[in-house]
Amino acid sequence: MGMVFEDREDAGRRLAAALPQFRGQPDTVLLGLARGGIPVAAAAAAALHLPYGALLVRKLGIPGHEETAFGALAYARAIAAWGAAQAEDGGSEAGPAGLAEGRGSESAETGRIVRLLNRPLVERILETGGKQEWLDLVEHRERDELMRRARSYPGAALPLGGKTVVLVDDGLATGATMRAAVEAARAAGAARVVAAAPVGSIEAERSLSRVCDVLCLHLPGKFRAVGSFYRSFEQLTDDDAIGLLHGANA
Repeated sequence: MGMVFEDREDAGRRLAAALPQFRGQPDTVLLGLARGGIPVAAAAAAALHLPYGALLVRKLGIPGHEETAFGALAYARAIAAWGAAQAEDGGSEAGPAGLAEGRGSESAETGRIVRLLNRPLVERILETGGKQEWLDLVEHRERDELMRRARSYPGAALPLGGKTVVLVDDGLATGATMRAAVEAARAAGAARVVAAAPVGSIEAERSLSRVCDVLCLHLPGKFRAVGSFYRSFEQLTDDDAIGLLHGANA
């Protein structure tokens, strides 16, 4: 199988070792994709002496095959970890690989929703008997969940204007949620966006490299579920994620 990580914290530290050019750099921030990317980002940020926060994302999974994404949603307002918030107080067109972008009008405070769809995949689903209303139900459910998290995750907004933003997840299967996160960071004003993950599929890395810089420590020839590359890969709760955002930089 190749590279295996003990847990998300181990993955974050090893990811940080591959990002020495960002160590202590001003106007640079790490954002973990909620929820699984937050502990990876927290560990990497501690090693790199950088502020971190979270970006809220939701995968749009095919009904009956939820692990395969036909698109993704991202909330274009970064949530600061406590220490990052304190520091800040001091101071639809077709895209690559068939992804189409659109920005919703829903907001919690100043956030916007970025929506990306894999149009060729959606067309194949519909051509093989899938129904548009099934996909619409998935999107409505995930949009509601995204906005619920936007309201429930406490923390100040982390301004991204003019900054280098390193987006961190625990793994890249299809790359759909990371791609939505890239567009959300840009919508929030990021000057440069880097996507970073401990492990990912070759297809996800190739797709993302069309739109931003990508660092993936392990690109196995045969990609399995993200969790298969970790010895400990527990599902995180909202309380876990919020605890990391509140406590790790305090």
